[in-house]
Amino acid sequence: MQRAALFRGGDAQMAAGDLGELLVPYMPTIRVPKSGDRVFKTECAFSYDSPDSEGGLYVCMNTFLGFGREHIERHYRKTGQCVYLHLKRHLRQKVPGASGGALPKRRNAKLFLDLEISSDLNSDDFEYEDEAKLVIFPDHYEISLPNIEELPALVTIACDALLSAKSPYRKQEPDSWEEELQASKHAKTLVQLDNGVRIPPSGWKCSKCDLRENLWLNLSDGSVLCGKWFFDGSGGNGHAVEHYRDTGYPLAVKLGTITPDGADVYSFDEEEPVLDPHIAKHLAHFGIDMLQMQVTDNGLRDNDIKPRVSEWEVIQEAGVKLKPMYGPGYTGMKNLGNSCYLNAVMQAIFSIPEFQRAYVGNLPRIFDYSPLDPTQDFNTQMAKLGHGLLSGQYSKPPMKSELIEQVVKEEHKPQHNGISPRMFKAFISKGHPEFSSNRQQDAQEFFLHLINLVERNPVGSENPSDVFRFLVEERTQCCQSRKVRYTDRVDYIMQLPVAMEAATNKDELIAYELKRREAEAARRPLPELVRAKIPFSACLQAFSEPSNVEDFWSSALQAKSAGVKTSRFASFPEYLVVQIKKFTFGLDWIPKKLDVSIDMPDFLDITHLRARGLQPGEEELPDIAPPIVIPDDPKALDIDESSVMQLAEMGFPLEACRKAVYYTGNLGAEVAFNWIIAHMEEPDFAEPLVIPAFGEVASSGAAALGAVGLDNQPPEEMVAIIISMGFQRNVAIQALKATNNNLERALEWIFSHPDPEEESDPALDTMDMENNANANILAETGSEGPRIKDGPGRYELFGFISHMGTSTMSGHYVCHLRKEGRWVIYNDLRVCASERPPKDLGYIYFYHRIPS
Repeated sequence: MQRAALFRGGDAQMAAGDLGELLVPYMPTIRVPKSGDRVFKTECAFSYDSPDSEGGLYVCMNTFLGFGREHIERHYRKTGQCVYLHLKRHLRQKVPGASGGALPKRRNAKLFLDLEISSDLNSDDFEYEDEAKLVIFPDHYEISLPNIEELPALVTIACDALLSAKSPYRKQEPDSWEEELQASKHAKTLVQLDNGVRIPPSGWKCSKCDLRENLWLNLSDGSVLCGKWFFDGSGGNGHAVEHYRDTGYPLAVKLGTITPDGADVYSFDEEEPVLDPHIAKHLAHFGIDMLQMQVTDNGLRDNDIKPRVSEWEVIQEAGVKLKPMYGPGYTGMKNLGNSCYLNAVMQAIFSIPEFQRAYVGNLPRIFDYSPLDPTQDFNTQMAKLGHGLLSGQYSKPPMKSELIEQVVKEEHKPQHNGISPRMFKAFISKGHPEFSSNRQQDAQEFFLHLINLVERNPVGSENPSDVFRFLVEERTQCCQSRKVRYTDRVDYIMQLPVAMEAATNKDELIAYELKRREAEAARRPLPELVRAKIPFSACLQAFSEPSNVEDFWSSALQAKSAGVKTSRFASFPEYLVVQIKKFTFGLDWIPKKLDVSIDMPDFLDITHLRARGLQPGEEELPDIAPPIVIPDDPKALDIDESSVMQLAEMGFPLEACRKAVYYTGNLGAEVAFNWIIAHMEEPDFAEPLVIPAFGEVASSGAAALGAVGLDNQPPEEMVAIIISMGFQRNVAIQALKATNNNLERALEWIFSHPDPEEESDPALDTMDMENNANANILAETGSEGPRIKDGPGRYELFGFISHMGTSTMSGHYVCHLRKEGRWVIYNDLRVCASERPPKDLGYIYFYHRIPS
């Protein structure tokens, strides 16, 4: 059948009496959604088409997957499924009444789809209207709904259940799901009194009692009043609600939650938390500038930061009129609630040609060979996201018309630009305790998580993540014997320390700190921020300098000794990712951020950091294993906090680092790192450490250090311990298998079997492939080695991700990319030409190699 004939409308309408007979052959394929079934009625599985799109959305009545017009034929051909529910949302101009105004409509009378309503819509002139109909393939018969009298009861029940089904992204665990807020109906038409009220940056108190917490600012008259306990769990006398009952003013914002990224708004009329798309304007009415609000250590906010200094304003280029960008490669991504870290990373990833070719270039093949449920296939979701960002289909400029009447209408029509990566986020974060939540995350940690998934789901002969991979040569030297050991490991990110001691404005920093403490003590507005200025050369020098190795065991001395470690590049990647280690831990173990300015270069040459290997005159440390000490009582084992800190600074969750150090017997950060790599995909990876009972530890030797491996193979962390002592992997596995996974006996076995025979186990090969996919894993001795793209160490900057806020647990991310000769800022849905790219305030930088 020709495609044009497939989608003609109206010609195939059926007579009412024939509907039941027509559907009889398809009844076995029509299902009623049950509890646990996911219904995708707002988004296509292969694209970002929705009921808002021109062709609407087709929902399979058997699998409940949604498909846009471009992809419905693929699903029909693959599955033979014939009956679909077609959903379409229309935007219509309201019919004027006798007096010239629009006829009043009953609220939501024509809306039944769970879709967002654009805040740009002029409700006085336009309205939405939803339409649903059954469509039967291949002849494209259409049955308008509702049609209860003529349709079989099963079909009617199935359609009703599908239309009323909740979001497929809702989780069962209430603690890990925060339902997306809807825009308040009062936001656009909110009345604000011109009463001269101005809200100070601190010192708030309820105007009807003495409470100074859980305070709400009424957005109509500026009254500051206390809430009740059910707003956020804190106490209050309910004066904010009483004020609404007296005045009818519906919206209030909670003081203390206002940031440049938004605020907590409550609607008394709608009786729920809501979004206020015009919150910046409503707050400005009372003298509050959102873009200059930030959190202080005592919970107060300060809006006296000068625009030229505020991190939020500088990074988002506030105060500068930015030109919106449209077309292929200039598509924004909706923030799903603290998902800006994902948006920023994916914009950078899909600006790289290798990822474009791997996923978008192979899009037809990936889609054709996707599983029956494409929402659960990594490559399908990557190809979908890449096409959404690069096709230009979801980034179109506002329509222009030569006719004045049409211009007026177009000004009020909502623009459905940008994509909502909800399906992508749901899949890529599945099973991860942090990324599956709505909490803010570390973009660097998400980048490594993404690379891990790319490695585990190859899309062709070459993996696009190869462009980031490089080898690091680590030279460890015993300070007493002067002997050395060289090891290689794989990495994907160059982590640069912040050389605070090299700040060029130390006097200004000292003076600012004194003024800041005085202001906090007196509860006055903070002084103008002074940011530390760090030369990039100092950070690079700090990276190249030797570092002390905690608890170094010297095989030359057969005892613990002082040791130093130096890292160099054994290979240079095609694309160099540089992370500025701005995040650290305070004495209270709370993550904090170093607010610094670093003069990052546009052109970077790290050729001098090339590894040189064992040098003439150097003597290698002997391959002798340290003694293994397993305590009689595991609870008596102290956790080496210095090793925990080293791992935490790499971006791993703190509790996971503590478990890694504990389960590897305090043998150091490097050994604990292997444990992290082996366990980072486990559901309880970031859960708090639970020390096992003594019997559990001593019974088999395997339980002492973690779960048993695949097919009862030796636990990976025990294998990693032996490898870290200088033995080959196959030797470690043979020894553990021969001794029932007893670590001490395994070491004895190795020394008594100097030449173990080679063996290959398919299960172990599979385990090796999965482990090698993780970031920072040690390169295996004697194997073919990881795929690397070595070349010159000269690079040019093409993008950077910036973070605003005080820690990885809060704040906001944006991305700047250089495209077509100019810088572009990607701030969630907003994509604009950048006028002042803040290259000195970035967190993660992306460089590409300069050809020789």
